[in-house]
Amino acid sequence: MRAAAREFEEAGCLADVERAAAAVLPAGVRDFVAGGSGAETTLDANRAAFDRVFVVPRVLRDVSRCTTDATLLGRPVRMPVAVAPVAYQRLLHPEGELAVARAAERAGVPFTVSTMSSVPIERITAVGGAVWFQLYWLREPGRALDLARRAEDAGARAVMLTVDVPWMGRRLRDVRNRFTLPDHVRAAHLAEGTSTAHRRPCGAGSAVAAHTGETFSSAVTWSSVAELRECTRLPLVLKGVLSPQDAVRAAECGVDAVVVSNHGGRQLDGAVPSIEALPEVVSAVAGRCEVLLDSGVRGGTDVLRALALGAGGVLLGRPVLWGLGAGGEAGVSRVLELLAEELRDALGLAGCSDVSAAGHLRTVVRNLRAP
Repeated sequence: MRAAAREFEEAGCLADVERAAAAVLPAGVRDFVAGGSGAETTLDANRAAFDRVFVVPRVLRDVSRCTTDATLLGRPVRMPVAVAPVAYQRLLHPEGELAVARAAERAGVPFTVSTMSSVPIERITAVGGAVWFQLYWLREPGRALDLARRAEDAGARAVMLTVDVPWMGRRLRDVRNRFTLPDHVRAAHLAEGTSTAHRRPCGAGSAVAAHTGETFSSAVTWSSVAELRECTRLPLVLKGVLSPQDAVRAAECGVDAVVVSNHGGRQLDGAVPSIEALPEVVSAVAGRCEVLLDSGVRGGTDVLRALALGAGGVLLGRPVLWGLGAGGEAGVSRVLELLAEELRDALGLAGCSDVSAAGHLRTVVRNLRAP
């Protein structure tokens, strides 16, 4: 434990924090966070695709005052990053979402609360800072709309509908581990979160996946988006869009932003890497809504790559969880501090004095397997 704490305190990049977390977390929890669906082809491809994107830096530009300040959904942020929605964060630390929310508030970035949060949104918004609420469409649509209203009443600043989970992808690490939730972790926003549905053994499978199958609706459609748009005055975001045609339809439905995402490689295995889908989505929506990126971001250079390819910002998921597991609130703060330092460094070295300049950089996408 002491060695892990030293490794976390001395972390020089996000990968160092992940190693520190891996040293202290139970194997089942590590797999729950790290794993993808199927053969994890898309999980691996997300990272490989980022590494194929090369930025052409500009020189002889004054970067003596280089800032990471930006706007997301029309509000100022200290860097173009939001914390992605992730379920059951008390798996990694007793304070769970509260620790992450405090760190995000200190870093000046939004924190997205999951429908499957292990802490209710009212306690999280009480921390202060910008809070977005992620919504899964439930089998009873009225309950999903009630959750959106509850989030708005609690002070959330946006609603993010996840649209790529008609049911949970087959995550073989969880299946092999017969993964269940411990007694102290439940879905705080769902009435059945007080039951043992998350924790009961499920044959040779994952109890969490079985519970998700019982709870989520596989009939979420564009009509659901229209219902949600009518239900809330908050900015509406669709997360899980990879097709340019779907992005265009989202803009036509009055959506404020889309998140180009393959769910971190946890849904359709074989889906296109998010960073590869990004340019076509940006071109298709042509400024009619914001475009954010999720899946595979592991450092400040990745944020620069996404900005250069047209994203307005990114969502950061697994690295935040590794920070939470390694050191609670301080661990998450360290992750966000490192990311801000890396992004400022990448911007300046690319000849950009601010985030908006990154959108004008040229990129080269190279097949690294070619001779």
